[in-house]
Amino acid sequence: MQFVEEIVVDEFLPTVRSLLAGDLRDRGFTQSEVADVLGISQSAVSKYAHGDVTVNDRIATDDRVQDLVEQLGTGLAAEEISPVQALIELEVLIRELEAGGDLLAQLHEEAVPELADHGSSFRVHDPESDLRTSERVLSSLRRGLRILETASGFTALIPAVGANLVACTPDADDVDDVAGVPGRIFDVKGRATVPADPEFGVSEHVASVLLAARRHGADVSAGINITYDPELIDELAAQGHVAAEFDESDDVASSVGAAIEDEPEATVLYQTGGMGIEPLIYVLGTDAESVADTVRSLV
Repeated sequence: MQFVEEIVVDEFLPTVRSLLAGDLRDRGFTQSEVADVLGISQSAVSKYAHGDVTVNDRIATDDRVQDLVEQLGTGLAAEEISPVQALIELEVLIRELEAGGDLLAQLHEEAVPELADHGSSFRVHDPESDLRTSERVLSSLRRGLRILETASGFTALIPAVGANLVACTPDADDVDDVAGVPGRIFDVKGRATVPADPEFGVSEHVASVLLAARRHGADVSAGINITYDPELIDELAAQGHVAAEFDESDDVASSVGAAIEDEPEATVLYQTGGMGIEPLIYVLGTDAESVADTVRSLV
């Protein structure tokens, strides 16, 4: 497994540092001065000067790289730009070269040919690609789950049916666009147990509540179900959350929708249960981490 960031570290940075070190040396900088400007050791500058660092020719001969090295060398020599400004300019170029189809993206795809298995239209380097979007959701969900797993007292909030932390893609339309924990989170001997890594399409009930809230205008992308307690509702309200009650029924979407229409700012939904139905609170938020943080504040 190799990430595009590794291409940046292993290929781009040594090449650009070598070019920039050479440029500054040509402008009369001493080895010590070059080290100070680039934030590297003098021994590293010596390696660059003697060609002991491997340079990627495709990066070194790219017109944009060459133009920026000359621009930075001129600015640094004249003290018209600072090392921090130079770093920012390089960051901008890196992001440009990482874009789908560009130089760093090409090098990455050549290093990891398996990326082609995702189809000819797939671009891992496109910030809006479906895969990147999905991975961002799963990453956020994993971070949220870690918050809950390490939250002392969280198990007291896990309902008998189990809890599930879920998060969805920006354009989520159905439960397949919502990621959650397969099998839900349960209290096992006083410890919150997450049985498996989060996946898309594994949550039915919590995902349905989240989707229904979104369809009726709620600006939320994640949610969790916890045990119902009026004191918890009061505590959430004291924290600034707006709570709305809905009726647990076969048509969850309509019940949740009606509650959101009554309280458009609601980020806490709850139902007090009924025959064979456990009362629950649903905490909603913009992402999995913020939802987990809210729940952690209750214990």
